Amino acid sequence: MKFLEKIVKNMEPKFAKGGELEKWAPVYESFMTLAFTPPHTTKKGAHIRDAVDLKRTMITVVIALIPCLLFGIYNTGHWALVAESGDRTLDFWQNGGEKFIRGLVVVLPMIVVSYVVGLTVEFIFAIKNGHALHEGFLVTGLLIPLILPADIPLWMIAVATVFGVVIGKEVFGGTGMNIMNVALLTRAFLFFGYPTYMSGDKVWMAGKENTVDGFTGSTALGDLASFITDKPVFENLAMFEGTYSLWDSFMGSIPGSIGETSVIAILIGSVILVVTGVGSLRIMGSFLVGGYVMAILLNLIGGNPYLELPPEFHLVLGGFAFGAVFMATDPVTAAQTETGKLIYGFFGGLLAIMIRVLNPAYPEGVMLAILFMNVMAPIIDHYVIQANIKRRLKRLKTA
Repeated sequence: MKFLEKIVKNMEPKFAKGGELEKWAPVYESFMTLAFTPPHTTKKGAHIRDAVDLKRTMITVVIALIPCLLFGIYNTGHWALVAESGDRTLDFWQNGGEKFIRGLVVVLPMIVVSYVVGLTVEFIFAIKNGHALHEGFLVTGLLIPLILPADIPLWMIAVATVFGVVIGKEVFGGTGMNIMNVALLTRAFLFFGYPTYMSGDKVWMAGKENTVDGFTGSTALGDLASFITDKPVFENLAMFEGTYSLWDSFMGSIPGSIGETSVIAILIGSVILVVTGVGSLRIMGSFLVGGYVMAILLNLIGGNPYLELPPEFHLVLGGFAFGAVFMATDPVTAAQTETGKLIYGFFGGLLAIMIRVLNPAYPEGVMLAILFMNVMAPIIDHYVIQANIKRRLKRLKTA
């Protein structure tokens, strides 16, 4: 590494002010600080000595996402084979090598498109504005494929990524200035712009062009939403729970977005985020509590099998767990105060389940719930801070 670092540093004069490649200095600095320890030094004033900078924080999140990515690749390969054969009873753990390769063929191009397009936009803005490449896309570039169905066209990922980076982040000033989660905004663009590719029966399985007639590949939430229509997929809730057991839903051997199905993989990632101090346990915990409370309230109302679904199922189906761990905890768009994090997470989980169950047009409410709470986060923090100020002023008067 020392040898490579010496070569890279010898190139530095060309990118310095007055050098022949001065215009590309932001690109050089971005790669330099990503691969090696930043050479910045503090000249005056108070400063913090810490080896963890923003790039290292983002890489920690990427590491936490790896279990979801690996399982998502395998799961994608499994359901590709199911779609081709039309046999949902295929053993999940058989032919593991073949399934992983099949899944990799589908998922890897999605990741490449996300990173190439997103980083290209980032580089354009970095060169235009004369600053280093923003680190936030290290995570966003991986999150985008993980929250999408496996069979979505690559050109749609490219278009949505441009929208998410430009409209969701760069117009606000780049990383740290955006008011909404960029990956979720990208998904929202696809959901409302190309709804037939984001919902329905077959888009959740790779290789749908080879699907046998009469075979559907909807998600568990899609099948649940059918209970509200005149043509439910299952006759009753017991039949649904027989197809999507609590254990299968927890393990992740069901159709869904690439990174959201396995709660086990998500829990591994959550431990990494909490132990390293990158993710907020307050937001994760309150998000789960909010969702559980709303599910209980819906059980009390009753009236159809969807309303009567046991609360624990809601926590392991769809993107609820993934949203709680990797989306709601985004340090830029989440609440910043400790009390605010509890409020933010609780209402995020509560709204996610409420939208999911009460509006059949949106069988997955996590995306809309978190985006709404992103907008509300500054207001929550404002009132928390004002309450603290009033409490201290009252304490001062009594003293």
